[in-house]
Amino acid sequence: MRRVSTSYLLTCAALGVAGGLLLAPANWLSTVLYATVPFVGIALAGLWLLPAVVGLRLLQRPGAGLLVGLISGLVLIPFSGYGFSTVATNVFWAFFAEVGFLVVLYRFWTVWQHYAGAAAAGIGYPLLAWAAYDLGSMTVPVQILFFAVNLASCLAGTALGIGIAAALRRTGVARSARRRPA
Repeated sequence: MRRVSTSYLLTCAALGVAGGLLLAPANWLSTVLYATVPFVGIALAGLWLLPAVVGLRLLQRPGAGLLVGLISGLVLIPFSGYGFSTVATNVFWAFFAEVGFLVVLYRFWTVWQHYAGAAAAGIGYPLLAWAAYDLGSMTVPVQILFFAVNLASCLAGTALGIGIAAALRRTGVARSARRRPA
């Protein structure tokens, strides 16, 4: 078993807590929007990628996004009306952030892999939530717009996460917790 440094775990914990606190108001807002205007609520979807993207971009280590997603879900439990399912939701979104790196077995760490994960979320989430949003009852142009709004949200959330990670890196955050070249 490979050792994990304390600085890595603490960085993931800090990012997870910050992500959970960011998602608390977004979670309530998306709940209200889902009940009233679900089409508008989907525009917030990219926020759920944000904590994992920051963790992956900053640390460049396998599983960093999932760990940050897990912690942000745990932080969100008391602020959410969904209980422990909030953890599953955050890990679900973190998986999408991680998938661009997983498919190449974490051998490369490019910006485009982040966007590949965002694109997978942008296309995959509406397919997985088809029944929840009753997309089958919508016309094809409205379905396409729904996918486009979700995709744009995921790409924007990823871009924001990459920017935040770059700003954190410039300040020296997580210098000792980053991946070491092989």
